[in-house]
Amino acid sequence: MNLAGSGGGRRGRRGRGAGGPMSEINVTPLVDVMLVLLIIFMVTAPLLTAAVPIDLPDSKAKPLEQQQDQVTISLDASGKVYLDDEELAPGVLGDRIAALATGGKPPLVTLRADRALDYGRVMAVMGELNAAGITSISLVTSGSSPAQ
Repeated sequence: MNLAGSGGGRRGRRGRGAGGPMSEINVTPLVDVMLVLLIIFMVTAPLLTAAVPIDLPDSKAKPLEQQQDQVTISLDASGKVYLDDEELAPGVLGDRIAALATGGKPPLVTLRADRALDYGRVMAVMGELNAAGITSISLVTSGSSPAQ
């Protein structure tokens, strides 16, 4: 029996030959990996906003919108001052804030202070900011609580 006329065991023109390239791509593993990465980023993104751990006081104030040229100053429970997540030496804050002013316009400053801090320490930092030309400071709190 001669099979030469029927293709001799080869598949038709549409299928791939014995050593030809595969024309289908299995994207299921790629989708699985992308979904896992998406979940990881969704869980970790809220944790990246505040690098300095601070126990914030409660307030009934409405939340402010995030701005592009916003600078966060944090005071931890021991009184150390942080500019974003970088610890600053005492007395350096005013110079660093003044250097951040772009085109004569001061940056938007948010102040995060630990609830255990003395009121005088927070006012001293606000005085340094005022001396550097910052007259508008947003105070950051957590949640809401009734006034006492």
